[in-house]
Amino acid sequence: MYTGQRLLAERVFHDRQAARRAARRPDLVFRDATYLDHEPWIRPAFQRLGDVAGKAVLDCGCGHGMAAVVLARRGAAVTGIDLSVGYLEEARRRAIANEVDAEFIQADAESLPFASQSFDAVWGSAILHHLDLRRAGPELHRILRPGGVAVCCEPWGGNPLLEFARRRLPYAGKHRTPDERPVRMADLATLKEYFSSIDVRGYQLLGAARRLFRRESRTGGWLDRVDARLLSRWPAMESWCRYVVLTLRRV
Repeated sequence: MYTGQRLLAERVFHDRQAARRAARRPDLVFRDATYLDHEPWIRPAFQRLGDVAGKAVLDCGCGHGMAAVVLARRGAAVTGIDLSVGYLEEARRRAIANEVDAEFIQADAESLPFASQSFDAVWGSAILHHLDLRRAGPELHRILRPGGVAVCCEPWGGNPLLEFARRRLPYAGKHRTPDERPVRMADLATLKEYFSSIDVRGYQLLGAARRLFRRESRTGGWLDRVDARLLSRWPAMESWCRYVVLTLRRV
């Protein structure tokens, strides 16, 4: 698919998703913990950004704007980008409702409208797997200042059982754009061409099964506790996890 067609499909998909959210009238005011603890990898991923107070942070693919608000509350100068006009509107309303300052811009992560070395850090939640990393990788590197860090939380494609489930089994929230796919080892190799340091941490090994059971809590469930023990003892099992947190550092 040509780049223009792919970006249009992404924008239309997420505008429709944002419209469905708006029809449900989501709560705009929220506590940090509501966002940080809604999945087991979010809080530890945020910790990898370090102290963001006084730093310029890009929320890449900001969506509903909750991450941007949390970052702003921590003292960051936040800029959020997204293709979806609908999501940008929700993000702006959420920032106003929570009385924080943040700038939101419609932009393509593969062609960022910022000067080189504009940001100290980048936050991304489920964004890289939508992108052409041959285009997005050098852009992320370009806009980061020396010593800057990009932390991205992404679905991982290293477990064949999970890939089968993604293709064949029904579960809550199973909605995808035509071209997205989980991040794989080949994608890490691409990113290593632009970033000298890449750290990969896996989350949800057995915990991935909870998406099939609505009664299992999104965080703090016994499956996540078992996962934490297994992965601390056998880190190699991270390659079979559902999600990964990528920490990309620019020297």
